[in-house]
Amino acid sequence: MGGAMNIEVKNWDNQVTGEIELPDAVFAREVNQHLVWEVVRAYLASRRRGTHKTKERSEVKGTRSKPWKQKGTGRARAGSRQSPLWRSGGTAHGPRPRSYAQKVNKKARRAALSGVLSQRLAEGRLVVLNSMELDAPKTGDFLARLDRLGVKGEKVLLVDGLENLNLHLASRNRPELKMLDAGSLNAYEVLNHRWIVASEPALRSLAEVLS
Repeated sequence: MGGAMNIEVKNWDNQVTGEIELPDAVFAREVNQHLVWEVVRAYLASRRRGTHKTKERSEVKGTRSKPWKQKGTGRARAGSRQSPLWRSGGTAHGPRPRSYAQKVNKKARRAALSGVLSQRLAEGRLVVLNSMELDAPKTGDFLARLDRLGVKGEKVLLVDGLENLNLHLASRNRPELKMLDAGSLNAYEVLNHRWIVASEPALRSLAEVLS
């Protein structure tokens, strides 16, 4: 059996309300830098749309007839006005729609996520709240609560269930804030934010999956 650690659980007023036990296998894991690099690279590659396209010679508008006869004109041979050699002709070997997705197995993704979460916890930048529910979707009130937690003005990743609509509405118009549910959390987003503020239920669910 692996060990476990106890982490303080707070409320929006930054008052300690209890503790949560988290497994060392998930939140006390050494960061594998190369593995994290592979996972982040694959994640960013999967976000590329891959819709780039240029017209090839068969797609360029124009006549398909031979511009002039093969011999006797003194000019170079030409068989089509759509040739890549001609102005307004098709593009040779141009970009075509493709997927940039890279395969990374589930075990590697989970190991990378555990590593970066452990790093944030060791830095003291993982805040656990007993509940992240808000009375109303007001951004000003929400920023005041983040100020009480000591994370206002920083890039903060909010982790809670998607059913918390008020939290989503209060944070969506702030570029430094991003909300994700536990199932969508990934190593890139953790590294891209200096603070992680998570609800106790979301963190328990995450720990169960990563274990």
